[in-house]
Amino acid sequence: MRRLLALRQEGKLTTGHVRSVADALGVRERAVWRWLAAAEKDETAAAAPGERARYYGRFTVTEEVRALLGLWRGNVAAVHRELTARAVRGEGDPPPSVPTLHRAIRRDLTPGERAGLAGGERAARKHDVFLARPRSWRNRVWETDHMQAPVLVDVDGTARRPWITWFTDCATNAITGVAVTPVHPSRESVLAALRSAVLREGPYGPFGGLPEKVRVDRGKDFLSRAVSAAFDVLDVGVEDLPAYTPHLKGTVEGLNRAVESMFLAALPGYARQPRPGRRLSRPKGEVLLGFEDFTARLLDWTRWWNTEHRPAPLRGRTPLEAWREDPTPLRDVPAADLWTFTLEDAGTRRLTTRGVRFRRRDYVGAWMTGQAGIQVRVRFMPHHDHRIEVYHAATGRYLGPADLADQATEEQISAVRRARAARARRLKKDLAASQRERYAAVTQAGAPQRLGALTTVQAGAELARATGCDLSDLALPDLIAPAAPPAGWRTPASLAALTTPGRPLPVPSGSDEVTASDRRDGRVPRATTDEDGDA
Repeated sequence: MRRLLALRQEGKLTTGHVRSVADALGVRERAVWRWLAAAEKDETAAAAPGERARYYGRFTVTEEVRALLGLWRGNVAAVHRELTARAVRGEGDPPPSVPTLHRAIRRDLTPGERAGLAGGERAARKHDVFLARPRSWRNRVWETDHMQAPVLVDVDGTARRPWITWFTDCATNAITGVAVTPVHPSRESVLAALRSAVLREGPYGPFGGLPEKVRVDRGKDFLSRAVSAAFDVLDVGVEDLPAYTPHLKGTVEGLNRAVESMFLAALPGYARQPRPGRRLSRPKGEVLLGFEDFTARLLDWTRWWNTEHRPAPLRGRTPLEAWREDPTPLRDVPAADLWTFTLEDAGTRRLTTRGVRFRRRDYVGAWMTGQAGIQVRVRFMPHHDHRIEVYHAATGRYLGPADLADQATEEQISAVRRARAARARRLKKDLAASQRERYAAVTQAGAPQRLGALTTVQAGAELARATGCDLSDLALPDLIAPAAPPAGWRTPASLAALTTPGRPLPVPSGSDEVTASDRRDGRVPRATTDEDGDA
């Protein structure tokens, strides 16, 4: 623009010059002529052609406007009404028009700030720019996470959404290990997935080995004592990421999104499938997958992901090809040692004639014959209380498994579970009925009026039932009257009438017969004599 301005001052500016500039900038010729006219009036406009000239009366977004935007969740019309009401009360200047306020907000606030004031930090994070980590070598870093599958699966006659726990290699995008649980996962799920990730034998290989570092979020399962001890023994570093930072483990988060759109969305029972009508209800007669069938299909998809899928970051290669092309040596662990390291340690016990005592229950095994009296170390898989693994305390040699003695049958366990479920339903129903309260509807401001009337007989009967259930009300404090206090103590008349008559208790050793009340008023009680006449 400065060059065009110099040509015009020299009288050498032609229409061809203006047309060439307009074509280069992608604007019309009259826009260039208008910018040139503005530059002749103000030379500073030549540095930024097309921008509006600044003036001191322009409205800008203040801290007050930002606070109101956060209060009204980005509703500009509500902010305008609030500013107008404050101006009427004399608390500020009248605001500009709503379109002007809109323009000022778009001009002075970034898209991330506007989204954050309307939807919070998570909405603002969608407008941030994140750096991509450079590709390293295989088993350099793994990432792990839990994911609740949005698919209803038949688990013992109940529709549940299973959880998936997996480990993925950041260099090759390979899924190294996976574990599926019908209910919420625990440290047992993490240990099972870790075991399948490290082993390179069938059907887990060829991916695996020990990684140098594993990235985890702040889940208590990944930071539990059993999982931390396993990582320490295997010499694997753990990077605990800050809270609400999913972008710091983008490989596994991308896998969570990919498995839903590429596999889970096509399964029967998909919970996020668009449904006709207003309510997102399941179609009548929909047949759900069994847990075993769901797990088999998920493992098949995992093998397809590792051997046939070609992610964009790998540039046309499959994770298996990228893994085999990497010459980085692998650290393997024998299966027996890995099984030992991924069990939770319960300390040492003595093997008796009744077996091994663990958690107030006895565990026995056929190998225990003739072994009573030795010291053993107990290891177990969390929540698998039907079996423990026993090792020699001194040498660490594996002795064998031990099963729970006098274990109930499956029919007995099912009956106990049905009884527990029925009791839980009754308790839940009783709690909901006790907490249900109704209030009268009001059309004018007033105190809330609670509804629900009881007769005197109904109130007395319910209080009697509640009193019969409270053990503190069943106590009889006056059944055995307390003994009389020592003679030197000043006892109120109301308490003295409840004591047992007779010889008073002796004064405790080291106690002073002068009471606190005597010290306050300065009087010392007169010495009393007992029944034998001794002072």
